[in-house]
Amino acid sequence: MNYILFDDQSRNNLLPLTFLRPVADIRFGILTIREKWEKYLKVKTSTLTETYLSAKFPIVKDKQNILINGSVCPNSELISEINSLKANQALVTEDFIIALHILAEDLDESGEMDISGIDEIETKSEFLKINDLWEIFSLNGEAIKKDFDLITKRRKTEELSSTNRVVGEENIFIEKGARIEFAILNATNGPIYIGKNAEIMENSVIRGPFAICDHGVVKMSAKIYGPTTIGPFSKVGGEINNSVIFGYSNKAHDGFLGNSVIAEWCNLGADTNTSNLKNSYDHVKLWSYPQKTFTDTGLQFCGLIMGDHSKTGINTMFNTGTVVGVNVNIFGSGFQRNFIPSFTWGGKSGHKIYDIKKALEVAEAMYQRRDIPFDKIEKELLINVFDQTATNRTL
Repeated sequence: MNYILFDDQSRNNLLPLTFLRPVADIRFGILTIREKWEKYLKVKTSTLTETYLSAKFPIVKDKQNILINGSVCPNSELISEINSLKANQALVTEDFIIALHILAEDLDESGEMDISGIDEIETKSEFLKINDLWEIFSLNGEAIKKDFDLITKRRKTEELSSTNRVVGEENIFIEKGARIEFAILNATNGPIYIGKNAEIMENSVIRGPFAICDHGVVKMSAKIYGPTTIGPFSKVGGEINNSVIFGYSNKAHDGFLGNSVIAEWCNLGADTNTSNLKNSYDHVKLWSYPQKTFTDTGLQFCGLIMGDHSKTGINTMFNTGTVVGVNVNIFGSGFQRNFIPSFTWGGKSGHKIYDIKKALEVAEAMYQRRDIPFDKIEKELLINVFDQTATNRTL
């Protein structure tokens, strides 16, 4: 069977994180949503997404296709229901489609679906689904626990050095090549997962649920409260609480990050701090791209949402509930605006447009540091987002 992950209406709610990726490639828990499905299904998946993203994430069609909602996280019950679908049947809830079995002739070249005559079957499963930005960190603890069980089932952890202080060692799993010395690990409130070749430096204090993915680094004397996820090749230091950092991003110095999501290729300068609680204890509002206004999260704790390739200078301060777009360069004293549009450069005193040529040069330099090719597809994606977000820069 051929499996395709598709974006539903939640994709727009999840901007700016979905400007450069399908919903399924959001990291949530230990794995991305796509990685979860591929582990359960034991096959590679392709993607039905926005046209401009399809050059990097092309759809692969076959005679028989099962399309799966990329904002939904799998479990064994859901897998069983999906694999039981016959042609022209869909697994649904009252509000949305979870999956549908569709023939090749009902999928045109652009990926548009003909779902007329589809027989709907209501699911009996309970599962995690991401609809809004803040759910990525607020539901992350549950996602870490589910991924931990999936990844570690019937596997043996590497041994933990005797230099460490550990509570709840039965809830700690260490992959091959990981280095951990003179750290304090407390897994009584949730599991701790240490990926391949990751490093936890001396005097770091970590409370689960916590995950650091392959080649990630926790720098000396960091203080991390769960539920927190550090993506592959990311470096973190200072104080972090209930946050998700995607791959290849750095928060390597002192400063507080709480109830936040940081996308790929970001860098937070030394002593960058986020506020995650209003002095009034009111619910936090976040900028909504589809509604073009601030919407109530229903949460008291909500910090920073930062799109890909964005960076801060030293001593940058973010207000409670700030949304930063793609390729933003932020610096200067004082609290920043609660919404900073993509491809802007500046601070509290004002912003100017970040020249697209310069932005591409910086992105290419970052890729080169990691020995990753910055090809024509990557360049065109950023140019497309630059054009898409032009109206935001007039707000």
